[in-house]
Amino acid sequence: MPRLLPLCLALACLALVPGSRAQAPAAGEGVTLRPEPGLSAGVRRALAGLPGNVQAALLVRDLTTGELLEARDADRSLIPASNMKLVTAAAVLVDRGGADGWWSTELTLPAAEVGRGRVSHLTLRGSSDPTLTAADGPNSLRALARQVYARGVREVGALRVDEGGLDARTWQTLPLGVPMTAVRLAEWHDDPPASAAEARARLGAALARELRRAGVKVGSAEVTAAPPFRPFVPPPRTDERGRPLPPDPVVPVEQRPEQGAASVRSVSPAHVLAATLRPSDNLRAEELLATLAVRPGGSGTLAGALARERAVLRRLNVDLTGVRLADGSGLSRDNRLTPRALVGLLRVLYDLPYPGEPPQAQPAAPERAELPGHLYRERRNVFAEALPQAGTGENVPGHGGRGGTLALRLTDLDVRAKTGTLPGVSSLAGYVTARSGHVLAFALLMNGPEDSPILTLRAVQDEVVRALAAAH
Repeated sequence: MPRLLPLCLALACLALVPGSRAQAPAAGEGVTLRPEPGLSAGVRRALAGLPGNVQAALLVRDLTTGELLEARDADRSLIPASNMKLVTAAAVLVDRGGADGWWSTELTLPAAEVGRGRVSHLTLRGSSDPTLTAADGPNSLRALARQVYARGVREVGALRVDEGGLDARTWQTLPLGVPMTAVRLAEWHDDPPASAAEARARLGAALARELRRAGVKVGSAEVTAAPPFRPFVPPPRTDERGRPLPPDPVVPVEQRPEQGAASVRSVSPAHVLAATLRPSDNLRAEELLATLAVRPGGSGTLAGALARERAVLRRLNVDLTGVRLADGSGLSRDNRLTPRALVGLLRVLYDLPYPGEPPQAQPAAPERAELPGHLYRERRNVFAEALPQAGTGENVPGHGGRGGTLALRLTDLDVRAKTGTLPGVSSLAGYVTARSGHVLAFALLMNGPEDSPILTLRAVQDEVVRALAAAH
């Protein structure tokens, strides 16, 4: 089970963070709201370059002091585009218990057939792990097949896939239109199945191939959906006088749940977050959201995943006023976020401790502040490091490497941030190291007509970030 203690410690400390929107009153006093700051001159000049029909909302917080530095319409609810992926990634990271969380996949067999060389069937079950492969490495169907062989199984009558974890149809209503299943393969990324039935057939074919490769004979080529598990209900018992007796505690072996025959698990979800956030991968974002829905922890539906995501935000004390969650990728124009919600999330994720002791920070040279890269690495901040990094100069069309969608932007600053783009929508939210050496969390959302010049909006965003770094 993923470890939750670091998260609990972080949440317990939230009330101590300075710069909150309102200070708790003493007994007998009224609530006093702190007036929010305005904009610095450089930020005002940058925003003046926006077309008049584009709405822009901004919030900036110093993560070293907790102080709110700049604000403009911070509670305005706007379409965030791919800034939704920040919410998805954060919810999954917290749900998994941090950087050392994982997903799992297993093969089970009937309890009555444990230890036999020939079994009637094997059932493939999973938690919608987006990193499971057919044959690559320890988290694969090949690894499962080898474990089955090592347990002495030499022949399998049939293969089943457990589809009860997710209701695949609920994801087909999204703009992406790809159904989510409780077991899926990373190789499907460029050619995802169009239905749960197609996913089942492709999974079965891949699993049968790997079992045969491992030396296990597979009888039937047909792959079926596993029937739902029904707990055993013991028959009523009475004594010789007809008085009721407690139920027999022994469950007949043929009525017991299937037993594990093989299992694999993923590496840290941090790797998937980087592969999602840096290139702004829509399908991976929806796959991540699906992991929040898998039964028994979730309801199996898209609505349940979004509700669980919202519950994570609430636990993190994120202000949900004006927030509407519709998908994991941000493709839906029904999503709404505010700069306040985004900066609140960025603040908590920056402060959230991760397992392992961070290395001791080296003292800064007297003539300059600590190097920006160290500000992130010393904290071992998995979330910040999964974001695109500005100015790396990598090939943007391929979306490869560290820079992702920010590879050719803001080459003069240390910025880790998520971009967002839809027709008429452009957003940028993340972290920038200011002139003071402090890390600032910022969120800048822009909404306008669908024919708004996106390159102009991006240029204004870059000028705003430069002005923030220079002013603070």
